[in-house]
Amino acid sequence: MAKGCFLSVVVPMYNEEEVIEVTYRRLKTVLDSLGETYEIVFVNDGSRDRTADIVRNLCATDSSVKLVEFSRNFGHQIAVTAGMDHSSGRTVVLIDADLQDPPELIADMVARWREGYDVVYGKRIERKGESAFKKLTAAMFYRLLRSMTSVNIPVDTGDFRLMDRKVCDALTSMRERSRFIRGMVSWAGFKQTSVDYVRDERFAGETKYPLRKMIKLSLDAMTSFSTKPLKIASVLGFVLSAIGFVYLFVVLYQHFFTHSTQQGWTSLVAISLLFHGITLSLLGVLGEYIGRTYEESKGRPLYLVSEAINFASIEDEPSRERDIVKVGERAYR
Repeated sequence: MAKGCFLSVVVPMYNEEEVIEVTYRRLKTVLDSLGETYEIVFVNDGSRDRTADIVRNLCATDSSVKLVEFSRNFGHQIAVTAGMDHSSGRTVVLIDADLQDPPELIADMVARWREGYDVVYGKRIERKGESAFKKLTAAMFYRLLRSMTSVNIPVDTGDFRLMDRKVCDALTSMRERSRFIRGMVSWAGFKQTSVDYVRDERFAGETKYPLRKMIKLSLDAMTSFSTKPLKIASVLGFVLSAIGFVYLFVVLYQHFFTHSTQQGWTSLVAISLLFHGITLSLLGVLGEYIGRTYEESKGRPLYLVSEAINFASIEDEPSRERDIVKVGERAYR
């Protein structure tokens, strides 16, 4: 891997054949205008279309383009991590391939970095092409997360950002599996600022973050940066136990000291269902934390690389050998 590069751009990809060439051209235009050395590290997260083939062709004609090919789909946050692992720049930019985050903003981020900031993140002041439901749930999630954790995670931001090398190295030293990159950056600290921008709708293709994946990312964020769900579960369990204990005395009092009797089981069944539902929900919260502890305890690598193109040699690879596994003899060429 070439050393001394000024800027590395990390681009995770999953089924982006319709947009990847346009993404490359826009990135190339912006990076050439900076007058600095750079590399574009594309990470193919198990795409099932022609995404990898298109990037291979770009690698053949442009040595600044590099490809990290996963053995299968490992997820967006893991793909971002792999790109940082394989980057060599003094500064590192994270940007998705769908062009919702404008590559042209990179120049402004570099300018703010030159002012002394270690992290420059893009802050969305408007989100085009997204439903009212998506905007509402996103706003609620960021504010809920901020209220539940002591880490100051900026609202209305994604992974689109520029980071100094020391920040990138700090992130790559964290090898937890349930990753929430923007939260990890905030946890790491350093001097941070924002650049406002309008987020465009997708240039082409379909969103790679449907509701199911958004929920999973939300759970990863909550469990990685807050233990308040466990505390809430404890408090709620105590309150429900207290209510049940008081209700027991009410029932005993009615039985022994009044002529009021319960003629049916409707209220009893309703209360039982309520209590059992809450109990199962609390067990689910506990299960989320226990399940993540179990996944961490396995000690498996975060991802497997089946091929890496335009990297000088395997000796130039990052030193985190336990987390990066090459598959096959022709992993590097």
